[in-house]
Amino acid sequence: MADDKTKRGGADRKLIALTERYEVAYWSKKFKVTPAKLKYAVKKVGHSARKVEEYIKLQKHRAADKSRIALGEAYEVRYWSKKFKITPAKLKAAVAAAGHSSKKVEAYLTAQKAAKKKAAKKTAKKTAKKKKKTSASRK
Repeated sequence: MADDKTKRGGADRKLIALTERYEVAYWSKKFKVTPAKLKYAVKKVGHSARKVEEYIKLQKHRAADKSRIALGEAYEVRYWSKKFKITPAKLKAAVAAAGHSSKKVEAYLTAQKAAKKKAAKKTAKKTAKKKKKTSASRK
């Protein structure tokens, strides 16, 4: 939209002017957000309509799909890896095994940790038994 009525070039159409009411109304309607959310987005990423649109889409995606893990998004891989305290590779393997639901992945990882603890206890018991047998045979 042109905030300077004499300039109607493409460069001016790619910018959002928050000082013009009609532009705020136009862009709010176009991006399907409230004027307040539009103003916040412009303050966050700048006046570029493209950047604002990307930011708004990202925010809508995050709000709508908090319980699903999208491996295609680098920020989600970082977030879920940090949340579950695992490497990105292990996260990808867990998603492949359990699906994209964060609850299912969490349950899968919990079950995996429990199985590891159980196996470690078994090996510790075996080792302790072997030590007893070898010390008894030496006496």
